[in-house]
Amino acid sequence: MGMGIDIRNLMAKRAAEEIKDGMIVNLGIGIPSLVANHIPNDCKVMFHSENGILGMGKSPEKGLEDPMLCNAAGLPVTITKGASYFDSATAFGIVRSGYIDLTILGGLQVSERGDLSNWIVPGKRIPGIGGAMELAKKAKKVIIVMKHVDKNGESKIRQKCSFPLTAKACVNLVITDMAVIEITKTGLLLKEVFNPYTPEDVIENTEAKLLLPNEHIKVIEC
Repeated sequence: MGMGIDIRNLMAKRAAEEIKDGMIVNLGIGIPSLVANHIPNDCKVMFHSENGILGMGKSPEKGLEDPMLCNAAGLPVTITKGASYFDSATAFGIVRSGYIDLTILGGLQVSERGDLSNWIVPGKRIPGIGGAMELAKKAKKVIIVMKHVDKNGESKIRQKCSFPLTAKACVNLVITDMAVIEITKTGLLLKEVFNPYTPEDVIENTEAKLLLPNEHIKVIEC
Protein backbone atom coordinates (compact mmCIF):
# COMPACT_ATOMS: atom_id res chain seq x y z
CA MET A 1 0.00 0.00 0.00
CA GLY A 2 2.49 2.59 -1.16
CA MET A 3 0.16 5.60 -0.84
CA GLY A 4 -0.64 4.84 2.76
CA ILE A 5 -4.30 3.89 2.20
CA ASP A 6 -5.44 0.52 3.55
CA ILE A 7 -7.34 -1.90 1.35
CA ARG A 8 -10.67 -1.33 3.12
CA ASN A 9 -10.51 2.40 2.38
CA LEU A 10 -9.22 1.73 -1.14
CA MET A 11 -12.31 -0.39 -1.81
CA ALA A 12 -14.52 2.32 -0.28
CA LYS A 13 -12.80 4.99 -2.39
CA ARG A 14 -13.47 2.98 -5.55
CA ALA A 15 -17.10 2.54 -4.57
CA ALA A 16 -17.38 6.30 -3.98
CA GLU A 17 -16.47 6.87 -7.64
CA GLU A 18 -19.84 5.34 -8.58
CA ILE A 19 -21.71 8.10 -6.72
CA LYS A 20 -22.94 10.97 -8.88
CA ASP A 21 -23.97 14.49 -7.87
CA GLY A 22 -27.54 14.68 -6.56
CA MET A 23 -27.91 11.00 -5.62
CA ILE A 24 -29.66 9.59 -2.56
CA VAL A 25 -27.38 6.79 -1.34
CA ASN A 26 -27.68 4.15 1.39
CA LEU A 27 -24.50 2.71 2.93
CA GLY A 28 -24.41 -0.67 4.66
CA ILE A 29 -22.36 -1.50 7.73
CA GLY A 30 -18.68 -2.43 7.56
CA ILE A 31 -16.57 -1.28 4.61
CA PRO A 32 -19.51 0.53 2.91
CA SER A 33 -19.77 2.90 5.89
CA LEU A 34 -16.30 4.25 4.94
CA VAL A 35 -17.55 5.46 1.55
CA ALA A 36 -18.80 8.79 2.94
CA ASN A 37 -15.20 9.72 3.81
CA HIS A 38 -14.18 9.57 0.14
CA ILE A 39 -16.79 11.83 -1.47
CA PRO A 40 -15.37 14.96 -3.19
CA ASN A 41 -16.46 18.22 -1.54
CA ASP A 42 -18.16 19.38 -4.74
CA CYS A 43 -20.34 16.24 -4.96
CA LYS A 44 -23.72 16.91 -3.36
CA VAL A 45 -25.04 13.58 -2.12
CA MET A 46 -27.64 12.74 0.54
CA PHE A 47 -26.70 9.63 2.52
CA HIS A 48 -29.66 7.69 3.91
CA SER A 49 -29.66 5.50 7.01
CA GLU A 50 -32.36 3.05 8.13
CA ASN A 51 -32.30 4.43 11.66
CA GLY A 52 -33.78 7.67 10.37
CA ILE A 53 -31.31 10.11 8.81
CA LEU A 54 -31.13 11.62 5.33
CA GLY A 55 -28.02 13.76 4.86
CA MET A 56 -25.20 12.01 6.73
CA GLY A 57 -21.70 13.44 6.27
CA LYS A 58 -18.18 12.21 6.90
CA SER A 59 -17.05 10.57 10.13
CA PRO A 60 -16.45 13.16 12.88
CA GLU A 61 -12.95 14.00 14.06
CA LYS A 62 -11.87 12.18 17.20
CA GLY A 63 -13.24 13.98 20.24
CA LEU A 64 -15.98 15.76 18.28
CA GLU A 65 -18.46 12.88 18.17
CA ASP A 66 -22.11 13.60 18.97
CA PRO A 67 -23.43 10.69 21.10
CA MET A 68 -26.95 11.37 19.78
CA LEU A 69 -25.92 11.12 16.12
CA CYS A 70 -25.03 7.75 14.60
CA ASN A 71 -25.62 5.57 11.56
CA ALA A 72 -27.49 2.25 11.39
CA ALA A 73 -24.43 0.44 12.78
CA GLY A 74 -24.29 2.75 15.81
CA LEU A 75 -21.10 4.48 14.64
CA PRO A 76 -20.82 8.28 15.03
CA VAL A 77 -21.52 10.43 11.97
CA THR A 78 -21.87 14.07 11.01
CA ILE A 79 -24.68 15.65 9.03
CA THR A 80 -24.67 17.92 6.01
CA LYS A 81 -26.68 21.05 5.26
CA GLY A 82 -30.31 20.14 4.58
CA ALA A 83 -30.24 16.89 6.60
CA SER A 84 -33.47 15.57 8.11
CA TYR A 85 -34.49 13.08 10.78
CA PHE A 86 -37.45 10.68 10.87
CA ASP A 87 -38.53 7.38 12.44
CA SER A 88 -37.49 3.98 11.12
CA ALA A 89 -40.89 3.37 9.52
CA THR A 90 -40.38 6.45 7.33
CA ALA A 91 -36.77 5.41 6.64
CA PHE A 92 -37.96 2.03 5.33
CA GLY A 93 -40.79 3.72 3.45
CA ILE A 94 -38.18 5.72 1.52
CA VAL A 95 -36.41 2.50 0.59
CA ARG A 96 -39.52 0.54 -0.35
CA SER A 97 -40.83 3.42 -2.45
CA GLY A 98 -37.75 3.25 -4.69
CA TYR A 99 -36.23 6.62 -3.78
CA ILE A 100 -32.72 5.19 -3.17
CA ASP A 101 -30.56 5.78 -6.25
CA LEU A 102 -27.70 3.59 -5.06
CA THR A 103 -27.02 1.26 -2.16
CA ILE A 104 -23.54 0.01 -1.25
CA LEU A 105 -23.68 -3.14 0.88
CA GLY A 106 -21.40 -5.80 2.28
CA GLY A 107 -21.73 -9.36 1.05
CA LEU A 108 -21.10 -12.98 1.97
CA GLN A 109 -21.61 -14.37 -1.55
CA VAL A 110 -22.64 -13.11 -4.98
CA SER A 111 -23.63 -15.44 -7.81
CA GLU A 112 -22.82 -15.09 -11.50
CA ARG A 113 -26.40 -13.93 -12.14
CA GLY A 114 -26.27 -11.28 -9.44
CA ASP A 115 -27.97 -13.12 -6.58
CA LEU A 116 -26.91 -11.83 -3.16
CA SER A 117 -26.34 -13.59 0.16
CA ASN A 118 -25.39 -11.14 2.88
CA TRP A 119 -27.50 -11.67 5.96
CA ILE A 120 -26.80 -15.05 7.55
CA VAL A 121 -24.26 -17.86 7.70
CA PRO A 122 -26.21 -21.08 8.38
CA GLY A 123 -25.81 -22.17 12.00
CA LYS A 124 -24.92 -18.73 13.34
CA ARG A 125 -27.36 -16.67 15.41
CA ILE A 126 -27.96 -13.08 14.29
CA PRO A 127 -30.55 -10.40 15.18
CA GLY A 128 -32.27 -10.50 11.77
CA ILE A 129 -32.07 -9.54 8.12
CA GLY A 130 -32.38 -5.80 8.77
CA GLY A 131 -32.95 -3.62 5.70
CA ALA A 132 -30.81 -5.65 3.30
CA MET A 133 -33.71 -7.33 1.50
CA GLU A 134 -35.56 -4.08 0.80
CA LEU A 135 -32.40 -2.26 -0.27
CA ALA A 136 -31.24 -5.08 -2.56
CA LYS A 137 -34.55 -5.18 -4.43
CA LYS A 138 -35.67 -1.56 -4.37
CA ALA A 139 -32.51 0.53 -4.85
CA LYS A 140 -31.97 1.59 -8.47
CA LYS A 141 -28.36 0.31 -8.36
CA VAL A 142 -26.72 -2.19 -5.98
CA ILE A 143 -22.96 -2.34 -5.35
CA ILE A 144 -21.47 -5.06 -3.14
CA VAL A 145 -18.14 -4.41 -1.39
CA MET A 146 -16.54 -7.51 0.13
CA LYS A 147 -13.42 -9.65 0.36
CA HIS A 148 -12.82 -11.80 -2.72
CA VAL A 149 -12.38 -15.03 -0.75
CA ASP A 150 -13.57 -16.12 2.70
CA LYS A 151 -11.38 -17.04 5.68
CA ASN A 152 -11.00 -20.56 4.26
CA GLY A 153 -9.78 -19.26 0.91
CA GLU A 154 -13.06 -20.13 -0.85
CA SER A 155 -14.36 -17.80 -3.54
CA LYS A 156 -17.22 -15.51 -2.50
CA ILE A 157 -18.13 -14.94 -6.16
CA ARG A 158 -19.80 -18.17 -7.09
CA GLN A 159 -21.77 -19.92 -9.82
CA LYS A 160 -24.57 -20.28 -7.28
CA CYS A 161 -24.84 -18.94 -3.72
CA SER A 162 -24.69 -21.66 -1.05
CA PHE A 163 -25.98 -19.37 1.73
CA PRO A 164 -29.63 -18.25 2.07
CA LEU A 165 -30.38 -15.48 -0.40
CA THR A 166 -31.08 -11.89 0.48
CA ALA A 167 -32.45 -11.20 -3.00
CA LYS A 168 -32.22 -12.64 -6.52
CA ALA A 169 -30.59 -10.97 -9.54
CA CYS A 170 -30.13 -7.66 -7.74
CA VAL A 171 -26.39 -6.90 -7.85
CA ASN A 172 -24.96 -4.57 -10.51
CA LEU A 173 -21.32 -4.26 -9.45
CA VAL A 174 -18.95 -6.09 -7.07
CA ILE A 175 -15.84 -4.45 -5.62
CA THR A 176 -13.48 -6.81 -3.80
CA ASP A 177 -9.95 -6.48 -2.46
CA MET A 178 -8.78 -7.96 -5.77
CA ALA A 179 -11.02 -6.64 -8.51
CA VAL A 180 -14.03 -4.72 -9.81
CA ILE A 181 -16.56 -6.99 -11.52
CA GLU A 182 -19.73 -5.95 -13.33
CA ILE A 183 -22.76 -8.22 -13.54
CA THR A 184 -23.98 -8.10 -17.16
CA LYS A 185 -26.67 -9.94 -19.11
CA THR A 186 -24.00 -12.24 -20.55
CA GLY A 187 -22.11 -12.89 -17.31
CA LEU A 188 -19.50 -11.48 -14.93
CA LEU A 189 -17.25 -8.91 -16.60
CA LEU A 190 -13.82 -8.32 -15.06
CA LYS A 191 -13.33 -4.55 -15.40
CA GLU A 192 -10.46 -3.63 -13.07
CA VAL A 193 -7.87 -5.25 -10.80
CA PHE A 194 -6.15 -3.93 -7.70
CA ASN A 195 -2.36 -3.86 -7.85
CA PRO A 196 -0.45 -6.18 -7.28
CA TYR A 197 -3.03 -8.69 -8.52
CA THR A 198 -3.31 -9.73 -12.16
CA PRO A 199 -6.39 -10.84 -14.11
CA GLU A 200 -5.02 -14.39 -13.86
CA ASP A 201 -4.95 -14.10 -10.03
CA VAL A 202 -8.58 -12.99 -10.02
CA ILE A 203 -9.70 -15.77 -12.36
CA GLU A 204 -7.89 -18.35 -10.23
CA ASN A 205 -9.66 -17.14 -7.08
CA THR A 206 -13.15 -16.90 -8.60
CA GLU A 207 -15.40 -19.94 -8.75
CA ALA A 208 -17.75 -18.35 -11.30
CA LYS A 209 -16.60 -17.82 -14.88
CA LEU A 210 -15.30 -14.33 -15.64
CA LEU A 211 -15.55 -12.55 -18.98
CA LEU A 212 -12.64 -10.38 -20.09
CA PRO A 213 -13.33 -7.02 -21.76
CA ASN A 214 -12.14 -6.20 -25.26
CA GLU A 215 -10.23 -3.19 -23.97
CA HIS A 216 -7.35 -3.12 -21.48
CA ILE A 217 -8.22 -4.04 -17.89
CA LYS A 218 -7.55 -1.04 -15.65
CA VAL A 219 -5.11 -1.51 -12.77
CA ILE A 220 -5.97 0.36 -9.54
CA GLU A 221 -2.81 1.42 -7.75
CA CYS A 222 -2.61 1.02 -3.99
